[in-house]
Amino acid sequence: MEVSMRFRYLLFDLDGTLLNTLPDIRRHLNDALTAHGYPAISEEQAKRCIGDGARKLVERAFPAGERFSEEVFEDFSKRYAANDNSLTCLYGGETAFLDRLVKRGVKFGIVTNKPQDATLGCVEKFFKGYPLEFVGGDSGAFPCKPDPSLALYAALTMRVPVGECAFVGDGETDALTAINAGMF
Repeated sequence: MEVSMRFRYLLFDLDGTLLNTLPDIRRHLNDALTAHGYPAISEEQAKRCIGDGARKLVERAFPAGERFSEEVFEDFSKRYAANDNSLTCLYGGETAFLDRLVKRGVKFGIVTNKPQDATLGCVEKFFKGYPLEFVGGDSGAFPCKPDPSLALYAALTMRVPVGECAFVGDGETDALTAINAGMF
């Protein structure tokens, strides 16, 4: 990630960027779906469902022609809030990369569409020793990415000029968030 060497301020997406959370997301999504009589989905299907927050995740997981169920969404939300992250892991080389950021004095934070309680659980388990300047997930206070509101709030909280901040992610939603926020 060479971008870190050009910028003193970084905001990271979480799912698919800092953490491989797909196995845990899929497990809890399938548990909620099957508990309500819907079929489980494959890993590839789950991957395509991720990207715009928990509500969209659940909505996309329904079979074609089936209507969204608030009950399934609430069930998934409860299961995922209690997630122990036992199937989630860091990507290879990530600890060394984050250690380099700290050593170089780069300020960084997290802006994700993951529910806030699940975000905090991940941060507690995987990033406890890192000086995160901001941790923001979907709490209902801001619209989900690619809306730039949470990223802009993060920059404001970190006292970072928006134009000096890079947004690092793994998909189109993250690229649009950066563009919408005026970040690299």
